[in-house]
Amino acid sequence: MKTVCVIGTLDTKGQETFYIKELIEKLNLNTFVVDVGVFESEFKADFTNQELVELVGEDISEIVKKNDRAHATEILAHAMSVALPKLFEEKRFDAVISLGGSGGTSIATSGMRNLPIGVPKIMISTMASGNTSPYVGTSDIIMVPSIVDVAGLNIISRQIFNNAVHALAGMVNYETKLEADDKPLIAASMFGLTTPAVSSAMKYLEERGYEVLVFHATGTGGRTMENLVENGFFKGVLDITTTEWCDELFDGVLNAGPNRLEAAGLNAIPQVVSLGAMDMVNFGPFDTIPEKYKDRTFYKHNPTVTLMRTGIEENKLLGEKIAEKLNMAKAETVLIIPTRGLSGIDIEGGPFYGKEEDEVLFETIKANLNNANVKVIEMDVHINTDEFAHRAAQELIDLIEK
Repeated sequence: MKTVCVIGTLDTKGQETFYIKELIEKLNLNTFVVDVGVFESEFKADFTNQELVELVGEDISEIVKKNDRAHATEILAHAMSVALPKLFEEKRFDAVISLGGSGGTSIATSGMRNLPIGVPKIMISTMASGNTSPYVGTSDIIMVPSIVDVAGLNIISRQIFNNAVHALAGMVNYETKLEADDKPLIAASMFGLTTPAVSSAMKYLEERGYEVLVFHATGTGGRTMENLVENGFFKGVLDITTTEWCDELFDGVLNAGPNRLEAAGLNAIPQVVSLGAMDMVNFGPFDTIPEKYKDRTFYKHNPTVTLMRTGIEENKLLGEKIAEKLNMAKAETVLIIPTRGLSGIDIEGGPFYGKEEDEVLFETIKANLNNANVKVIEMDVHINTDEFAHRAAQELIDLIEK
């Protein structure tokens, strides 16, 4: 019989946690309750808060004495990040569910994020209708809006809890064992405005026996790709679309953090890199653009996305950053520069065509590269051509086969 881990702050959400525990057991599943509360529990857990904090060298009684909620939340979240993967490796549970407000969500998801992809994970939360990236990160946590506060049982909360439990039971009871094939996995980065290039390269690679996983370069996509590359999932990386650095440096909304474009290089994984969509910074609706950019060149991609053309000074900074990351590469890396444009709108006659801006980017990168592992190829083509895509794909194959 499968077991579900139920995480709850049993000092404040004991009634609600116990209700979920009973729902799960009525579906012929075992439960394993983990207490992430601070004070005395409303019912006995299978894994107590004292056992939890001991894993990180703390004592729950000392935490109680401090009576500092922020301090307690920080310790419990850290403890969960250690405990939950450990308990899973010990085969104590097969799936996990939790419920809570901002504190409970922070604590529970700290552990959930460290579980393998594919392990069913549901977080019922008051925070689920807002920005969930701090809780989900690069994992596959399912966030369920609690609609009402997680405070007591009522006609709405009971319905939400029942739906979430039955969804989890479905994932547990109807688990599909996917058989991995022997095809080497390739990670590729794509954006709407580099889709033709990546699609063509993907087809080229698949025809030659590779399987390509495409990540949308929207911040979360880049972080997820870096995480999976670092964890050894891929034989090679086709990082055609490095646009997330534009947002990281210039206030855009699709940034992937300061470690983008590092994992493959630092882990000596073959990579082919290009400069896809580095002609643009992504903002939300036009009225959300920072005042300092108001006189720039914009393109309204859709009602909720406004693109800003990167300028000369920005391309100098971008060039320095790309060179900095490529200089970290511990194995052969290829940078391919398509000199006739970097996106679907950075093309002669297009709204973001900027030969001078692009050349500043190219020259700055070349001037700052000092790593003998990096080979630079310049092609007199646009990025969204089969010629570029096939060359990029073949260069990656050559690196992998070496």
